[in-house]
This record gives sequence, C-alpha cells and structure tokens, in this order.
Amino acid sequence: MTMPSLPLWKTAGPRRTARMLATAVLALGLTGLSDGSLWPGVAAQTAAQPGAGTGVAAAVETGARTQADTQQATLPSPKGRVLLTISGAIGVTNGDGVARFDLAMLRDLGESTFATETIWTPGMRRFSGVQLKDLLEAVEAEGTTIEAFAINDYRVEIPVADAVEGGPIIAYEMDGALMSRREKGPLWVLYPFSSSGDYRTEVIYSRSIWQLDRMIVQK
Repeated sequence: MTMPSLPLWKTAGPRRTARMLATAVLALGLTGLSDGSLWPGVAAQTAAQPGAGTGVAAAVETGARTQADTQQATLPSPKGRVLLTISGAIGVTNGDGVARFDLAMLRDLGESTFATETIWTPGMRRFSGVQLKDLLEAVEAEGTTIEAFAINDYRVEIPVADAVEGGPIIAYEMDGALMSRREKGPLWVLYPFSSSGDYRTEVIYSRSIWQLDRMIVQK
C-alpha cells in the first residue's frame, strides 16, 4: 500500500487524517514499537494534527485486540480420528460452529487421573482423562446443561454445575490403556465415585454415559 503524499495529509483535516493514518497503519501491519510508541512516520504526522493521534492509537489497539480475539476463538483442527464433537452454546470452535477433538487434543487440555470402584467394573480401577471442567473452559461453554450422546444415540443430561475441580472426567484410559468400545470406550464420563458418597447415587450413575461421542451445551 502507498502512503498518501504529505500535502494531502496536511490539507485533509484532523479527523480525515486520523482515519487515513489508521487505515495505513493497520494495512501495513504496524501496531507500534516495542516501547509502545507509534511507528516514527505516523508519530511525526499525527504530531502535526492535534487530536489525530488518539484516533490512530485507538484504531491500532482495536485492530490488535480483534486479531487476538479471533486467535483465541479457534481451536486447532484434529489430525487424528475425531472422538468428541461439542456444539451449542460455546465460544470456541474449529469449524462449522462445533469443536471437534481427537485424542491428542483431549490430552493437551491436561490429564486427570483417579482410582475408583464403579458399579460396572470389578474392583478398584484407575481412570485417566480430561476433567469436564477443563473441557468446558476450553470451548468457553456458556450453558447450564449438557446433552451427552453415545455412539448408539443414547442420551443423558449433565448439569454444567457438575463440572468442578476434582469432579467428573471424560475418561479415555483405564489402568493405563485406551478403552475399546467393549470396555465402554473410547470415551466414558466418570465421576470419582469412591471419593464421596455424594457421587454414589442413582442420579450420578445415570449421568456416567459411556461410548460418548458428542455433547450439546444448552443455555
């Protein structure tokens, strides 16, 4: 992009000058120097036009903030087999209004492990997965209820209020090994049943959906 000639800048007036400067700075990708000051050429021109500098700085700041927001509002695309798809009231996606996760992406959210007995497996077993709390934060969920679906379309509702630190996980490993469908995998919503009697209820058991493959966050 070619910068306007100096006479035009002098005769354009403060407001128009500010707009032209903002357009030029943003188009050239110049958001300022490391010390927070504007690019020297812009600083010199704005100094000659009272009131123009504020508009340029604000425009530059807005442009940088918009770019940052856009970067934060996207997830990387899954490279492996998609295990979980989240839609509904979420603020972060990786295409078509949904967030898709493969195993590596779930691991990248942080792994949580606990040992517990369940009513479906013998003895004490050790499960690893991503905390439901961390998963919902990663997609910026803003709802109150999660509709969780299994591969066979079985459906349960899970309150977002259940997603607390040390609460349920989306498990992908049992005793250090990935879970097959026969073992209720590849994903299983599990609560730390042995940690508290509050988790050993029919209501909580009913929310522990296995073969999970998609979730819809509802407001």
